[in-house]
Amino acid sequence: MRKFIVGDIHGCYDELMELVEKIGLTDDDLLVSLGDIVDRGNKSKEVYEYFLNRPNSVVLMGNHERKHQNGVLSYAQEIVKVQLGNAYEGFLQWLNGLAYYYETGEALIIHAFFEHDQELTKQKQEVLSGSTAGDRYLEKKYPEGSSWTDFYTGVKPIIYGHRVVGDQPKVTNNTYGIDTGACHGNYLTAIELPGFIIHQVKAATDYWKEQQKTWQIPVLKAKNWQEMPFADIDKQLEKLAYIEDREIVNYLDGIRNWKNGLLDAYVPIKAQIDQFTKGLLEAHPGNFSQEANKHLFKTYLFKSRSNNLTIEDLQKGLNTPNKVTAIKKALNMG
Repeated sequence: MRKFIVGDIHGCYDELMELVEKIGLTDDDLLVSLGDIVDRGNKSKEVYEYFLNRPNSVVLMGNHERKHQNGVLSYAQEIVKVQLGNAYEGFLQWLNGLAYYYETGEALIIHAFFEHDQELTKQKQEVLSGSTAGDRYLEKKYPEGSSWTDFYTGVKPIIYGHRVVGDQPKVTNNTYGIDTGACHGNYLTAIELPGFIIHQVKAATDYWKEQQKTWQIPVLKAKNWQEMPFADIDKQLEKLAYIEDREIVNYLDGIRNWKNGLLDAYVPIKAQIDQFTKGLLEAHPGNFSQEANKHLFKTYLFKSRSNNLTIEDLQKGLNTPNKVTAIKKALNMG
């Protein structure tokens, strides 16, 4: 049985299909992805579905899969979440079954890093998958400017990806780095076992550069702005302040103006609560507490009765757009 280990695909489905055709992959051949099958490229969903439905295949846990699994979503992951839509929850469940390494008679296959002085069973998941934590851990272990591959002396070859090594695989101390930057317009690489035969196809374009622009508006629209704390909205706007694309700038300006309009409502909300409190006291002087407890904003009614309600109280308690909108509706403020 032939075995093909393919480097970081990152959503480059067309290149994967071209590579599969080039090597003449059959149903009897084993196809192993060393992880990072999604994010950055233009067809992450198609790549995921291909491996989901191909029986004789293995996908390892890469740092990008791990980000999805842990809910740590940066822009690349947010794009894939939008692309997958209703299929995203199933994707997350599928990730739970991914292994952190795969071993054949010829080689050990991992996504990212390997501690040269530790047995396979003692390798940390964050190291094997190349997570940020694993990266920081190895920075303390190995000298600056060096790599784990510089210290590997094992007899069994290791095939890995994670970091772009150039247009061609990097062979060092019986290790084979095969992330050749497909999503950046470079190459998608596979190693055929036995024989360690290299197969490559050239990517059609710099997909990640294109995707960042193409998906900005859909990703922004998919964000749950209504439930987002105002402080987090400000962070999002600050983070995206560098963008010059007019359509995106206009959308962000709309979010900013909408947010500011809600923040301006604190003063009239306080005035309305104070007026509401006054009315309750006049109408129900003997059972104010009973009447106040019937309302969504009862805490503020009691503070108002004691002349202790402040704008800061409202800012602390009504810290999301939905909360401001809800109390305005409850107070019949329109």
